[in-house]
Amino acid sequence: MEEELLLVDATTLQPLPAGKWVISLQEDTLVPGYGLTTELQQEQLEVASPPQTTLTGQLAAIRTGRALAEAAATRVGGHVVALPTAPGAVTPHLVPAPRCRRIGEHFGLTAAEQLTNGFHVHVAITSRTEAVTVLDRIRTWLPVILALSANSPFRHGIDTGYASYRYQAWSRWPTAGPTDVFGSVAGNDQHREALLGTRVPLDAAMLYYDARLCEHHPTVEVRIADVCLDPEHAAVPAALIRALVETAARQWRTSAADVPASLLRAWSWQASRSGVEDRLIDPATGAPAPAGDVVARLLETLRPVLAEYGEEQQVEDVVTDILRHGSGAHLQRHAYADRHDLRDVMVTALAATHRAPSVIPAIPTT
Repeated sequence: MEEELLLVDATTLQPLPAGKWVISLQEDTLVPGYGLTTELQQEQLEVASPPQTTLTGQLAAIRTGRALAEAAATRVGGHVVALPTAPGAVTPHLVPAPRCRRIGEHFGLTAAEQLTNGFHVHVAITSRTEAVTVLDRIRTWLPVILALSANSPFRHGIDTGYASYRYQAWSRWPTAGPTDVFGSVAGNDQHREALLGTRVPLDAAMLYYDARLCEHHPTVEVRIADVCLDPEHAAVPAALIRALVETAARQWRTSAADVPASLLRAWSWQASRSGVEDRLIDPATGAPAPAGDVVARLLETLRPVLAEYGEEQQVEDVVTDILRHGSGAHLQRHAYADRHDLRDVMVTALAATHRAPSVIPAIPTT
């Protein structure tokens, strides 16, 4: 699992362009299995946690990864906060690395303005055939994952009107978004080679699909979600994605729903626009329905696998909390409502990023 975090100044809480400096100072603070790296912009840090087999373990890993990133950030007078977009005005600074410079030169303003933090979940698969089977069958549910994670209502000092504006900004990349049904490994590979053949993406790492077959690990990588404020709100989408992948793998005998990518893009737009606070597109009908009903349908679809993992109740408790009290987008707007001061958003977000668990019990420390 990979979380992209916003690096901010500890005093002003404004984005801090010091990612390269942070990484240069953190080698002796590493914990085995965890990784901390820069991303495209100097105002970002990415923390990768080791594979987990339980929801409780995933939550502990998220909290540990954030604590490691925070410890590294404090060395340069900063904090890390789980915000997918910077709420205030910011001019990002590209990381001074050859690949980042090439991206900046090739994509111009799209790269220069791109400061977004996502949440990437890797789930192990047994073969490339199984991976394509999974990718073809999870795609119609991914907008629901986006809605549950929605955490980016503010950008450049304004309320954008979206629950996840990160997804809107991210969709400016020419290779971002949903894919059509591949049908086979050959279909996946043909699509990959055709895109790379255009020389629009600089390399395979720039195939920014909502979900993809990982180039370097035997995993399916689901990339649609916002980084979530609350660690529990992050752990549960990760659990849902794992259950979704397992459920899809077991459905290999059934045909994948052949919903065109152009339609899925509209479904994801709706999820990005309203999160869980209005309507989502029901994959069973292709029509809008109350978000709670669509989320309930997802849980029902995943219930057998969640029950096998012993995570059904934990997942339902957190999902109920998100539906009742809102995702990170709602929390940010609530913080802003009293004084219309974005600093209040930053203070609230910082506290939520490092919040101790309340619903999912943590692993006891020894």
